[in-house]
Amino acid sequence: MTMPPETLNIDMQNGMFRAEVLRAGQGAPLVYLHGAAGHKGWAPFLDRLAEQFTVYAPYIPGYSNSTGLEYLEDVLDLTLYHLELMDALGLESAHLAGHFLGGMIAAEMAALSPGYVDRLVLVAPAGLWRDDAPVADFLAMNSAELQECLWAGGSGGSDATAEDIAAAERAMELLSPERVQDLTAAGKFLWPIPDRGLKRRAYRIKAPSLVLWGQEDRLVPPVYADDFARLIPGSRVEVFPNAGHLVMLEQSDTLAGTIAEFLKG
Repeated sequence: MTMPPETLNIDMQNGMFRAEVLRAGQGAPLVYLHGAAGHKGWAPFLDRLAEQFTVYAPYIPGYSNSTGLEYLEDVLDLTLYHLELMDALGLESAHLAGHFLGGMIAAEMAALSPGYVDRLVLVAPAGLWRDDAPVADFLAMNSAELQECLWAGGSGGSDATAEDIAAAERAMELLSPERVQDLTAAGKFLWPIPDRGLKRRAYRIKAPSLVLWGQEDRLVPPVYADDFARLIPGSRVEVFPNAGHLVMLEQSDTLAGTIAEFLKG
């Protein structure tokens, strides 16, 4: 059984930034970057990945105890911050996985500094925009509307385990009024639309890449999966039926197994 994650607190740039990072497991390093809404920190699917990899799960600045958001002006700053965090963790390269906002950051890292990324997994990433299939404006939603938008069928997926459901309940803390700063942090890089030019840089991604999506994702329509696949050379797509935006909580075993198999490949 995997031990509970330890918490690392990393100071960077003479204390300008303080990164809170959760770490567990053993094996090749895997950095997981969380999304903007509905899940952050640790969850059962990371326990499963930590059985085969050393998993690092940092909180993005503005979330939990990670500080320095005010010093990051744009997505380039955010990308460089995470590359520097890898340096601070002693990671010359690692597998990289990210969900939504974290997926956008992971893709930008792989495009900007390809040598840092061994294999890349993007789970419903942000970063592109289609007028015919807009990404939902989660910043304009109240808690009930956002919760309805995050899940397949508006509620927890039928394949979710008791552990996953408990993790989902903890994740819903994000939606409470006092946690609005988390969504505001994400909005700095995603509002008014999440297109920050990734489509012009994605050709630079050299890492073998896997794009994963929930078929019932109502926050980021799954049509974007094919857009990412076209932009990232040699990437492949897998879509999970009966899953929404929070596929890592709705189908954690399936997702973790898919990711592990790809990273071992």
